[in-house]
Amino acid sequence: MALDKPYADIPGTIVFDADQARKGYHLNQFCMSLMKADNRARFKADERAYLDEWPMTEEQKQGVLDRDYNRLLSLGGNVYFLAKLFFTDEKSFEWAASRMTGMEQADYRQMMLSGGRSIEGNRYIGEQEGGQ
Repeated sequence: MALDKPYADIPGTIVFDADQARKGYHLNQFCMSLMKADNRARFKADERAYLDEWPMTEEQKQGVLDRDYNRLLSLGGNVYFLAKLFFTDEKSFEWAASRMTGMEQADYRQMMLSGGRSIEGNRYIGEQEGGQ
């Protein structure tokens, strides 16, 4: 059973901790397999067949097929492992991050060049309610 996590109430944030690592182990191993050209070719030729070689949950497999990166993060994916999937699709990290934040790529780039996202609205929920 997971311990009480003080960071569990950060809006829009999934902290990759030991529980997430266990949940996403096979998903992340699949992503790492895409570092090899032969595996990328096999995946691109028949994504479903390649995914079925991995003991991931059906929800994880569907998340990969849908390229639903935020869902994959919630299912234990680590963004640095998921990057192998972005790159297999010949997409940049910036492109993927813009999709995960619901922004156009140019707007995401400008936000990051301007110092990043404001902390307003991105604090612990407990802080917003006057807690310490």
